[in-house]
Order: sequence, then C-alpha cells, then structure tokens
Amino acid sequence: MSKEEGGSAVKSPGAEPTLGTDPFEDTLRRLREAFHSGCTRPAAFRAEQLQALGRFLQENKQLLHDALAQDLHKSAFDSDISELIICQNEINLALKNLQAWMKDTPASTNLFTKLDSAFVRKEPFGLVLIIAPWNYPINLTLVPLVGALAAGNCVVLKPSEISQGTEKVLAEVLPRYLDQSCFAVVLGGPEETGQLLKHKFDYIFFTGSPRVGKIVMTAAAKHLTPVTLELGGKNPCYVDDDCDPQIVANRVAWFRYFNAGQTCVAPDYLLCSPEMQERLLPALQSAITRFYGDDPQSSPNLGRIINQKQFQRLRALLGCGRMAIGGQSDECDRYIAPTVLVDVQETEPVMQEEIFGPILPIMNVQGMDEAIEFINRREKPLALYAFSNSSQVVNQMLERTSSGSFGGNDGFIYMTLPSLPLGGVGHSGMGRYHGKFTFDTFSHHRACLLCPAGLEELNNIRYPPYSHSMQELVRWALGSHSCTLL
Repeated sequence: MSKEEGGSAVKSPGAEPTLGTDPFEDTLRRLREAFHSGCTRPAAFRAEQLQALGRFLQENKQLLHDALAQDLHKSAFDSDISELIICQNEINLALKNLQAWMKDTPASTNLFTKLDSAFVRKEPFGLVLIIAPWNYPINLTLVPLVGALAAGNCVVLKPSEISQGTEKVLAEVLPRYLDQSCFAVVLGGPEETGQLLKHKFDYIFFTGSPRVGKIVMTAAAKHLTPVTLELGGKNPCYVDDDCDPQIVANRVAWFRYFNAGQTCVAPDYLLCSPEMQERLLPALQSAITRFYGDDPQSSPNLGRIINQKQFQRLRALLGCGRMAIGGQSDECDRYIAPTVLVDVQETEPVMQEEIFGPILPIMNVQGMDEAIEFINRREKPLALYAFSNSSQVVNQMLERTSSGSFGGNDGFIYMTLPSLPLGGVGHSGMGRYHGKFTFDTFSHHRACLLCPAGLEELNNIRYPPYSHSMQELVRWALGSHSCTLL
C-alpha cells in the first residue's frame, strides 16, 4: 500500500506474551468470549452494527473532515468522494444484501447423495484483526470493517498511528457506536503492533507495504491464521503512440496527483516512446495548471505529504533523472509540487520502490512488446493501466501481463465499484475485498451435507465386500454425469 509505514510499521513479534503483563490480553479474552456466546451470529445483530457504523459517519462528518484535513490536507470534497461516500455505499450495500449473503448456497449432489441436502454455509471466522494504513485512513479502515461485521465476527481494529487526527476520532468516537463487547480499537506504534501480533486471531486483514506484510504473514503463520494482505508496488501505465496526449495527460495527472500521490493504485510510472513523451510533457503541464493553478501549493485540491519522514524520502527521489515539470518543495508545509521526471534509469531509486507521492517518472520504450517485457520482468503490480485508441493493444496488455487490477484508458475509477474486487497478486498482496467480496473474505465457507438418519438399505452399495458388478455400479454412480444441482 505504501512505504514501510503503509499500515503501522510493525516490529517482528518475539516470544509469546507473558500472562498478566500483556496490555491486550483482557480485551482479546472479552471479545473471544463474546463471539463464543453466539451474539454476533444473528442477522439482526449484524444489521444493528452496520446501521450504527452508518450513524457514526453521518453524525461525525465534520469531525472526520477536520481530521482528514489535519492529517493529509484533504478538502471536504476530496474526503467525501474518496473516503466517506465509499464507506457509506459499502454499508448500504451490506444492509441491502445481508440476508442474501448469509443464506446457505445449495450444492450439487451425485447418485450416492441424491436424498441428502448439500450446501455451503457462510460462517464468521471469530476474532479478526484489521490493521489499517494512513493514506486513506477512513476508507481503508472502515471498508474492511463493514465486511467483518456483516460476516458476524468480533473485531480488533488497529488504525494507523501516523494519521493522528483520524486515529483519535476512530479511537475515541467510533467505539461509542458499536457493541463494545464485540469490538475494540487498539492503539500504538510498531512495538505495540508487534506485541498484538503475538496473539492468536482467527483472521488478519492487513493493508500496508510488502515489507511489513511479510512480518504480519510470519506472525500469522505461527498460529496458522489466514490472512488478507493488501500491499502495493510500482503500477505501470503504458501509453500508445496513437493516443490523444491531452486526454491521457488529464486522466493520468488526476489519478497520479490525487491525495498527493499517496494512493496504492495510482499509476507509478509511464512507459511510452520518446516521441509520445515529447507530446505528453506539454499536455501534462497543461493538465496540472488547469487542475491546481499556477501555484499548486495554494490549491485547496492538492494534498500534503503525511509526515516529515515521508517528505524527506520523496524529496530525495527528486534527484533521479531530469526534472521536466515541477520539483518544488516546502519542508515546513510538507509540500511537494506535482512533478514529472524524464531520462530516468531503471536502476535509480525512483524506479526501485513504490513512490507514494506526487512524482511521475517516464521510462521510454519502443512499443507495446517492449513495454510488456519491461512489466513482466518486475514484481506483479497492484494495478496496471494501458492507454490506446486500439482495443487490440489494450487487450494485449491485459492478456499478456498480470496485476491485481487493470484499467484500460482510465485510472482507478474502478475503485468506486463495489462490484469489482480490490486485491493484489504475488508481491502486491493476496486476497480481495469490496462489496460482497469483503463479506466472503471474512466468512468461512463451510461444506455441509445432511443425510437422513434411516434408509440404510440404500447405503449398502457403499460397503464391502464388492462384487465385480457392484464395483462397476459404484464407479458409474460416482461419475460426473450423475452430478445435479438441487
């Protein structure tokens, strides 16, 4: 999702916590006892929690706007479209479909089980841990929470300590809305998060960097706990020679510089020919000026870097390649101008790590085939984008590469669709969520077969000894031709 601070930076867990000395012990015991009581399983309870979460958003809108402005210099409009509205949509979707999502799904039977009832039941895992990041601290915290609550779990929520204003609201206000016997917010930095990960959870959902994701997965492995890891990476964006440069520039600039570039699915670098680069540069400058004015630092629509550590990291990247657009910075304001770099080498730092800031390098390739070869020799990205007037080129980029998500002739507007999953592949993560996908992620899909207690005569065919004719009959009965869906 970001650099090492994408979620909480996490210190590797050491030995198991000692009884009586661990700050999380009582909280986790209370939540686990609540889950075992069965109180979270009824649909009515789940709906109540989701409705309460919706009230939290509605009744604290100004408080959340203020926190996001404090943390990331987000305007109220940006906060609404990228955080609050998306969360509310997820809540509304879950409430509308909760009964259908919870319903048992019939499964096909064969001749041996023709009189039985086969189905899949969606059950809550139990006590789940959600570790959230700082870059969209409401969206990327509450969207997983919606699915976890809808699925009937008890939840430990660990917001990022880096987005301090939002963390304070989530810690002090959110628990007033949810059943505190089944829900808890825990605070702290890397050390506390490492201590938390020593405990056994039934599911862990982490959003952050690949480096920290490995720590989380290692901790989870000690308890054989399943995980979803929403990580990040360098998202390529290929621009074909036949494109209208201004259309591409408008779309790329908006998605690259939104939230000051601190977006896990933002295009991280462009791949295009030298000729297209020359056409793109004035178009990108035009788009940046139109979006943010002649002085982007004074624009209410351009965010700020989250903290000094990230600012210093990003400012060091400005030394890569050659500055074609932007490059100005103000340490006191944590401001870095929308920037485009050219003449960048693949070995330079800006091409070795996820940028996670308002900096866009351009790498030159001679065409689609070279771009695909460049993409495929690197780690699989969370997102991949391709711009071309040729549907054949876009489809070739889709078919010959692998990424968590794909956008043809647009950026990450698909993030507004709960009908599409968000999730990485390989180095960019594992698992998926959004909409029903989140409910499924936090649900154990339990295979169930209910058989009549009697009718034993019909089962005699299964028992040895087997005559030749009986063996043939059993083989035929187990054949795929005999499967039917009830």
